[in-house]
Amino acid sequence: MNPSRIVCTAVLCYAFAAVAFPQAPGLFARRYVEGDRVSYLMKGSENETTYEVRMTATTAKRTDGQFFESLAWSDMKIDGQPRSLAAAAQQFRLAVTTEGAMPFAPPDLSKAEGLIAPVTDAMTFYADLFIAKRQSALKLPGDRTTYHNPTVASWADGRSVLIGEDHVEFEISVGDLDGASGVGVLLIKHVPPVTPQVRLNAEWMRVPVADTANNWVMVSKSRNGYTVSVGKETFDVELRVAIADGRLLSATLDNPVTAITRECTDQALMQCGPARPSPVLRRVSMSRVDD
Repeated sequence: MNPSRIVCTAVLCYAFAAVAFPQAPGLFARRYVEGDRVSYLMKGSENETTYEVRMTATTAKRTDGQFFESLAWSDMKIDGQPRSLAAAAQQFRLAVTTEGAMPFAPPDLSKAEGLIAPVTDAMTFYADLFIAKRQSALKLPGDRTTYHNPTVASWADGRSVLIGEDHVEFEISVGDLDGASGVGVLLIKHVPPVTPQVRLNAEWMRVPVADTANNWVMVSKSRNGYTVSVGKETFDVELRVAIADGRLLSATLDNPVTAITRECTDQALMQCGPARPSPVLRRVSMSRVDD
């Protein structure tokens, strides 16, 4: 099992600092209570490899009065076997919020060794909720809108993964608002834009692998140079949210990647071996559990 493989097809690490989102009333207004603590079980699979981890969200308040949830991870398993986390990963925290101008600051993923997949998966869920809440067109079941995202996402850690990028836009709709159960459903499709802005440094990387322009790329260090993958990535996300307080109750993600991979010996990525198909199918779920 190659643990870098499961983390490096990862979802979205948004550079939200590049985009200022206005705070506006919308669906699922969040009502924070300082000191609240909620745990979730996260499960992910990539082809035949799986992870499972517990995520704990603790509500706190900054000195400026803005609430946030501090996320921590523990009890990691890979392919059903317990996996010890490094000290830095045990101490790693991600602050997320649905208030303010952005949902989180881009984290230092080098400190999340062994946790990049669950961290970036959680970031995807909270970022999707953050964006959906700010779409004024979303009010009733069946309402839908598209958010044209200017931001290229990155999951590169600068060590084993030198480039890890995708670029998607968001097709968001309201699935259901069930007053009896107190649960609302949001559906978010992440699809390639017409002209993705990911770094495709060699000409061969620009040739479409599927039926759209390539919007996903990963360049990793290998024993003899570089492993380079490129292709099309999409996501289908479902979020279940508490109508009363806007808390995220559960989430699922289906993330197929249609890609090819080549082994290259030069930094320009021109001296490369033959392309081989390298499809990936990731599925992730996150559900609330009792402490």
